[in-house]
Amino acid sequence: MPSLQEIATQIRRDIVRMVHGAASGHPGGSLGCADYFTALYFKVMKHDPKFNMDAVNEDVFFLSNGHISPVFYSTLARAGYFDIKELATFRKLNSRLQGHPATHEHLPGIRMASGSLGQGMSVSIGAALAKKLNNDSHIVYSLHGDGELDEGQNWEAIMFAAHHKVDNLISTVDWNGQQIDGTTNQVMALGDLGAKFLAFGWEVIHLDNGNDVDAVVATLDKAKTFVGKGKPIVILMKTVMGKGVDFMEGHHEWHGIAPNDEQLAKALAQLPETLGDY
Repeated sequence: MPSLQEIATQIRRDIVRMVHGAASGHPGGSLGCADYFTALYFKVMKHDPKFNMDAVNEDVFFLSNGHISPVFYSTLARAGYFDIKELATFRKLNSRLQGHPATHEHLPGIRMASGSLGQGMSVSIGAALAKKLNNDSHIVYSLHGDGELDEGQNWEAIMFAAHHKVDNLISTVDWNGQQIDGTTNQVMALGDLGAKFLAFGWEVIHLDNGNDVDAVVATLDKAKTFVGKGKPIVILMKTVMGKGVDFMEGHHEWHGIAPNDEQLAKALAQLPETLGDY
């Protein structure tokens, strides 16, 4: 049985190969969130790779910042939702693995199209309320970019969730401080996110190193202890954009460009094959 770290390393390797193969995509945020996805899908979340769209009697995950689809696709494939060989079709013509996840492609594991930023919080809250109406005690998880919080729809949804006591929702913000045009401080400073979520009535948990897979597991487990206690839960997770590839780390330029052949070779040299390449 591979370790969580070995899984995360292989997912990172998949990411850079997929984006290079398509000559387009978003490697930075994908690499930064590999530990989160590994912890969620291989340790914390109760889910079934056989996949039913309604997610009855299982936990459910929504990716709001859909541009980091490479990490999502790799995770789903490695978790058994579809054949890992399909990763080679990423962003290719007629592929189910579109640049942003799309439901009309009927790819197992994808429950919402998330190309437009800012919508995932609303969808996640709706799914959480549906579980309550159906007396389903399972949890809804969601992931959001920090730059994505520039979208006002998020804050309306955040206010709604607290008012309606949506306490079966664990949302995580990937707080890497980078977005497409620069740092979040340069584009639109986020201020004290913890204070903001507290003021909106949420339970707030800080994770200082979202690139430590064991710390991510422990933090998600801690978040689960607040489920059912009257408040929605948010994890503010500090990560490094491009984590695992030294020349990508911390640089917003790697938000949405593909490595060339030489850069791919350098990246793969830092990411040993652990589970077998597609």
